[in-house]
Amino acid sequence: MANDFKNAIKAGVGTTAVEVYAPPTSKSSILIECDIANKHTSAITASVTVTDVSTSPDTVGYLVKDAPIPVGGSLQAIAGQKIVLEPEDKLKVQTSVNGSADVVCSILEDVNTP
Repeated sequence: MANDFKNAIKAGVGTTAVEVYAPPTSKSSILIECDIANKHTSAITASVTVTDVSTSPDTVGYLVKDAPIPVGGSLQAIAGQKIVLEPEDKLKVQTSVNGSADVVCSILEDVNTP
């Protein structure tokens, strides 16, 4: 089984949580990095969550909650550690201002062992 490096990119993320990435039904993935860039004219905050759909009810956990991002700056919400995303888990990002951020994530997809 091949491992595939992928980018997940969402532009204009704002006050509603946006799904940036969800592994396909039959694949596990490893989130390697998640960067959030502030493109607004003032400082913003950002939150990143992971939803574990293998639990009932689904469990939502914060990786970062209301982290400040200065004007023209960025936040490495995930850097150095690895986050395992099981099939159909969800990675979501939300900011304090509508359309204020772009999100770029680096993912290693299809890491299931035969």
